[in-house]
Amino acid sequence: MPRYKITFSYDGSNFHGYQIQPKLRTIQKELEKAVSYLNQQTKTPVQSSGRTDAGVHALGQVAHFDLNIEIPEYKIKQGLNTLLPNDIHIIKVEEVTKKFHARFSAKKKEYIYKINLSEYNPIMRNYEYQYEKKLDIEKMKEAIHFFEGTHDFTSFISSEDLREDKIRTIYKTAITRKKDTLIISFQADGFMKYQVRNMVGLLIEIGSEKKEVNDVEKILNLRNRKTSIKIAPAEGLYLRKVWYE
Repeated sequence: MPRYKITFSYDGSNFHGYQIQPKLRTIQKELEKAVSYLNQQTKTPVQSSGRTDAGVHALGQVAHFDLNIEIPEYKIKQGLNTLLPNDIHIIKVEEVTKKFHARFSAKKKEYIYKINLSEYNPIMRNYEYQYEKKLDIEKMKEAIHFFEGTHDFTSFISSEDLREDKIRTIYKTAITRKKDTLIISFQADGFMKYQVRNMVGLLIEIGSEKKEVNDVEKILNLRNRKTSIKIAPAEGLYLRKVWYE
């Protein structure tokens, strides 16, 4: 049974997140339906590098699956893109060894978050947070560096995330502005549920002078999920890339 790695993108606007949920439209459900059809109409699980929430997008998500038969990579790409809805697109297909696992083999991920600083844009409402107010970007740039390094991120994750290990390492952060769009990026060894949206939410509060720059360090040290952070909306968030060895 050959194993294949796929790199794909999706518009999360009309999905209830990545993970399969009964009676709801999800990315995993659409992928498994298409892959199972290619795999001699045999039910085939698809394992991704991680789950994204409802409304979150992906530019470079990764998953793997095993087929009963060997199919050329270009034919898998062509077949899946024919079968999948037009808000999911397979970018690349690679045959890999059985040692490869989309989730457990991942070494680093990058998420980016987009904020519109100009007038409300109905065309982009599902792809950028329509903040429409002034932000002190220099304060935000100063504050974001407190997230870098290895920390316990309990204060920044959802109570729904039941994993015991709340420690993650953020390797790199950045805030850039392209015209009226602010782009915030985080590269880390992994992320937990709502972690990026909560970190962005705090940065926005700092940029709007509702909180101070050193509040990042204070809230990290509290290690308390009940910390009052306003979570940033899902529509501005993108999984940009996943790295493997």
